[in-house]
Amino acid sequence: MPPDRTPETAGRYTLPKSAIRILLLEGVHASAVERLRDAGYDNLQTMPEALEEAALIERIGDVHMLGIRSVTQVTGRVLAAARRLFCIGCFCIGTNQVDLVRAKQAGIPVFNAPYSNTRSVAELVLAEIVMLFRGAYEKSVLAHAGIWRKSAKGSHEVRGKVLGIIGYGHIGSQLSVLAEAMGMRVRFFDIEKKMAIGNAQETASLDELLAVSDAVTLHVPETPLTRDMIDRRALDAMRPGSYLINAARGSVVDLDALADALRRGHLAGAAIDVFPEEPAGRDDRFESPLRAFDNVILTPHIGGSTQEAQYNIGLEVAEKLIRYSDNGSTVGAVNVPEVSLPVNQGRVRFLHIHANAPGVLRRLTDVFAGRHLNIVAQYLQTDGELGYVVIDAVGEVNRTELLADLRAIEGTIRTRSLF
Repeated sequence: MPPDRTPETAGRYTLPKSAIRILLLEGVHASAVERLRDAGYDNLQTMPEALEEAALIERIGDVHMLGIRSVTQVTGRVLAAARRLFCIGCFCIGTNQVDLVRAKQAGIPVFNAPYSNTRSVAELVLAEIVMLFRGAYEKSVLAHAGIWRKSAKGSHEVRGKVLGIIGYGHIGSQLSVLAEAMGMRVRFFDIEKKMAIGNAQETASLDELLAVSDAVTLHVPETPLTRDMIDRRALDAMRPGSYLINAARGSVVDLDALADALRRGHLAGAAIDVFPEEPAGRDDRFESPLRAFDNVILTPHIGGSTQEAQYNIGLEVAEKLIRYSDNGSTVGAVNVPEVSLPVNQGRVRFLHIHANAPGVLRRLTDVFAGRHLNIVAQYLQTDGELGYVVIDAVGEVNRTELLADLRAIEGTIRTRSLF
């Protein structure tokens, strides 16, 4: 059960912030450390590397808040050993490294930073587009081997070329602006209706985009719908001599089919930053069928790996952890219902995560009524499996007894109080 808390304005904590143990792995940016300490969380340990499952299980027992990046795997076994853990921060975009189902079942919100590296990814993609059209990477490889290959053959400006963007969200739309500034003509496709920025034009279908684009770039999430969406059929639908860039998710492109399209000369090149299987650590060997091609730019998942992006990610995720710990807000959580909460002003605030079943809310209010407490504010959000209720109350409160009553309600997963 997570620690019970009282707010700073009351002058005391049932568990002082200094006693809340925070573990940040994988070199989470110093901006997160600074923000957490500014908020009063001083019991904080940082590590530059990830932890294997066994080592994490050994450490996680007394940790209240865990921060990771993309390598650490928070498995069901880890969560089972996490006796005091009440929230997880993924200081990156993805959350695949966390067993979200088990975390949800335990009532542990998982937060991430889906937008903080937008600019960094867009800049890398644009740079790779220029490199591909100029054949600069191939010429660089030759120069490193002592071969001087000065030639304009196959080298083109990007001005006037058609860039096809699949997924017109935060990254795709920002890339659209940058590409237009370079003189490119932008076409985009998204399964949701999106407003075009600048002179970008939406295509009616994915096949239309593939057919008209000189370069195609992917900016979609990993879902069953996007898995292998760029397969052999899609690659054959691309314009001959065009380029493919993937800085989205490794599962989106069938790499064997891509290798075949490159081998046949149907595509002129590619740039790939994400892969279906990536090395767990720096000492593990990277394997890919694309290593055989000198017209393919391969980068080790660095789309968002800039100091600016990591700084912004550190602030964003740290702020979400603080708001949940201090106030109960779950805005930005990926696995529990999102509840946006005002700052608690001198009331007793109770947080209750429970199985989404009929009658729980009535039993909750009965507990407060039975103790002659007036509910002055109530916030509720549910999904198919969980319900999250936040209740602000006034009156003479025996916190220990009331929490015991709340925990006794059938279906309760986790409850805590904020004074």
